[in-house]
Amino acid sequence: MNTKLIMTLSAIFLLSAGISLTFFPDLILDYLNLNPNQIVVFLLQLLGALYFGYGMLNWMNKGRPIGGIYNRPVAIANLSHFMIAGLALLKGLTSNPELQFTIWVIGIIYIFFGFAFGVIFFRHPLNAKS
Repeated sequence: MNTKLIMTLSAIFLLSAGISLTFFPDLILDYLNLNPNQIVVFLLQLLGALYFGYGMLNWMNKGRPIGGIYNRPVAIANLSHFMIAGLALLKGLTSNPELQFTIWVIGIIYIFFGFAFGVIFFRHPLNAKS
């Protein structure tokens, strides 16, 4: 599996989510038809900072070998984040299938990255020559 591609795609996804949540929480809440109040906006901005930091971690490690014993903390952190959130989104989407299309797309992205990081975590990184 091409870990550089997975790390780059996950970094771009997390960085864009982080920037969006940090700078546009009101617009996101309006799009989701939720009532924006100060606490929710503040929590979304904190979540945006978390996503941005996570995206920077993936971006900075995209060129390094990941898998097996290499960069194990980065692999397990990504696996746990994407798998837990992906399963939570899957549970929410199956119990509420009328949720917006955007939530479905985010759920599919999370499940994909959860599976990809599961493969990365349990496999030794491929040699550059193979």
